Amino acid sequence: MMKKKPLILITNDDGITAPGIRALIEVMLELGEVIVVAPDSPQSGMGHAITINDTLFCDPIKIDSKASHKEYSCSGTPADCVKLATQQILDRKPDICVSGINHGSNSSINVIYSGTMSAAVEAGVEGIPAIGFSLLDYSLDADFEPAKKYVRAVTENVLKNGLPKGVVLNVNIPKLAPSKIKGIKVCRQAKAMWVEDFDKRTNPQGRDYYWLTGEFVNQDKGTDTDEWALEEGYVSIVPVQFDLTAHHFIQDLNEWEL
Repeated sequence: MMKKKPLILITNDDGITAPGIRALIEVMLELGEVIVVAPDSPQSGMGHAITINDTLFCDPIKIDSKASHKEYSCSGTPADCVKLATQQILDRKPDICVSGINHGSNSSINVIYSGTMSAAVEAGVEGIPAIGFSLLDYSLDADFEPAKKYVRAVTENVLKNGLPKGVVLNVNIPKLAPSKIKGIKVCRQAKAMWVEDFDKRTNPQGRDYYWLTGEFVNQDKGTDTDEWALEEGYVSIVPVQFDLTAHHFIQDLNEWEL
């Protein structure tokens, strides 16, 4: 009996026409049966937002006329895409959800703002093994070829080994030529933050408006972090859990006079 191909759900936050998701689709078509449900426009920085005060549209779309897999363009957020895919579009649970390949880093603190990772987390919440992939190149002309080897390797391993309940993978790939990437490092999330500022301006009608600016500051000197690995030329993999409970503080909190 022929083994059934794994069903692979693909999404992203840069939009369904972004080069990153097209590269991801190319790799996944080699591994299984593919279905794509992705935003109809860029949704970067949306985090785990979902649409509750507006209507959602999710329409079939044909981007590659020669492709046999199905694609849907969604008016909502990355998390919306996963919800709609699993609850309305698919007739069975995906074997894996892959999100990306994001144009830009989602290492360290960026993971909490990332629409790419929030889609993966949403899949994880629904019990689907999930991975978020990001390339450290924000350009629309980014070269995703060096990333494909690592995208395939990580995905194959998750399909083979599975993931613990409540865990998804955050994979970041440095912007380097293939010969310069040293390999893969399993890491922890670096302790870093954005030092932000708002550039205040006034429009021609006299109304104030703001542009968010900021500088990424890595406060972590450890050699086991995603930031260190990426700086050293490695692909970083961080296992991310979506249980946000600060378990180490529960005992102290219970001693408060509440």
